[in-house]
Amino acid sequence: MLRVYCLFPLALLFVAALSSKADVRLSGMFSDNMVLQRDATVPIWGWADEGEQVTVEFQGKTATAKAKDGKWMVKLSGLKAGGPNTLVVKGHNKVELANVVVGEVWVCSGQSNMEFAMSRAEGGKEDIANSANPNIRLFQVPHLKSAKPLTDLKGQWKVCSPASTTNFTAVGYYFGRDLQKALNVPVGLIQSGWGGSPAEVWTSERTLQSKPEYQKEVIERYANMARPVRGTNAPKNTWKPSELYNGMISPLEPFAIKGVIWYQGEANASRAKLYRNLFPDLIKGWRDDWKQGDFPFVAVQLAPYDLKRQRTMDEILSKPEESTWAELREAQWQTTKVLPKVGMAVITDVGEKDDIHPKKKRPVGARLALAARAIAYGEKIEYSGPTFKKMNVKHGKAVISFDHADSGLEARGGPLTGFSICGEDGKYAWAQAQIDGDKVIVSSSAVSNPVAVRYGWADFPVVNLWNRAGLPACPFRTDEPKQD
Repeated sequence: MLRVYCLFPLALLFVAALSSKADVRLSGMFSDNMVLQRDATVPIWGWADEGEQVTVEFQGKTATAKAKDGKWMVKLSGLKAGGPNTLVVKGHNKVELANVVVGEVWVCSGQSNMEFAMSRAEGGKEDIANSANPNIRLFQVPHLKSAKPLTDLKGQWKVCSPASTTNFTAVGYYFGRDLQKALNVPVGLIQSGWGGSPAEVWTSERTLQSKPEYQKEVIERYANMARPVRGTNAPKNTWKPSELYNGMISPLEPFAIKGVIWYQGEANASRAKLYRNLFPDLIKGWRDDWKQGDFPFVAVQLAPYDLKRQRTMDEILSKPEESTWAELREAQWQTTKVLPKVGMAVITDVGEKDDIHPKKKRPVGARLALAARAIAYGEKIEYSGPTFKKMNVKHGKAVISFDHADSGLEARGGPLTGFSICGEDGKYAWAQAQIDGDKVIVSSSAVSNPVAVRYGWADFPVVNLWNRAGLPACPFRTDEPKQD
């Protein structure tokens, strides 16, 4: 009896010691039904006791690491598309993640037009009903603002089905659907967006601290806007620089991805000069922090929208005008010129004059998928509408040359529209325009010596120049932006 009596508390102590060990835990990015990136170095990480050995097994591969400062990470490589398989994590405890597939992973980020749900999209009801596809997986990052970069989040990968697509990003879903059909591998889509958000809240603090212009135009500007309005306790602005990067992008890093699709800019439309630098710096910052090289980044150009609202089409077309939205579209397009592997989907044909949230999301996703297939996967396909290349003046007429016009140019629905022209006085007049092979000839009886041409230069451009690959031309101006 004495021996049993002595062993009993020892057994209790042993059990207590075991129970005090913390369970191995994975980042919230890892769950049943997830997609891992094929043909890449794939980090798997989480938390455990200091010094605890953690082993990860998947697709016949094994990787081991010891927890340091409570965190562990292993890296798997050479994963091939397919599945499903089970991912096993072993430490003091054992974690199994079921129905895991390998394929292509894309982040879908931006503001309200990226968040715009399938349930609200044109044709969405029918497409939701037909959305069941085990080779598409969806992950929604919860809305979260943070003053500091976070390392974890809560979420759950879901298999694509009517239940999971209803409230998922329509642009992201249509992009993923087209991509999965073209590549014939599993596709994972990570939605991380927030309506009304400006680009600076998606930009890291490190990036915003890198240039003096951001100190004044972003950091100081937001500090002033955060002060209460006189006579009230309410600030003029609810956003803070970097807070969505901290809360909704930082926790994703370094989850292995193929690239990013981006639909944002409405909240920055009045500050295109800032956006010309901020947008490419945002991209570079994400790439630097993700540590996966220059991954593809494909953006949606702003849709047509009449800021003044309630104008008739005759009023809109009465005369050429300056446009902050056109300047922002230009800043978006310029980013494709200054950074590698950046593409853009032009959607001049899907805007709604009095609604900043156009319901036609299917063509938006389709054009993003085309750009991704070319930029990310090297397919030899036409993925962009005509973009401005150069202008020459001959016999009082402007001759405009384009890139992405090898298939030929065409005017849809009648004579070319949307071109304006000016002389040395800088006053623009609507112009006549005709297609000549892969060029457009622009002229006006009111301008004998043209110096500049604009196309689609309006908040709500009415335009119809396409290439014969079925993609609309990008709005442009040949005169240089004012450096004010």
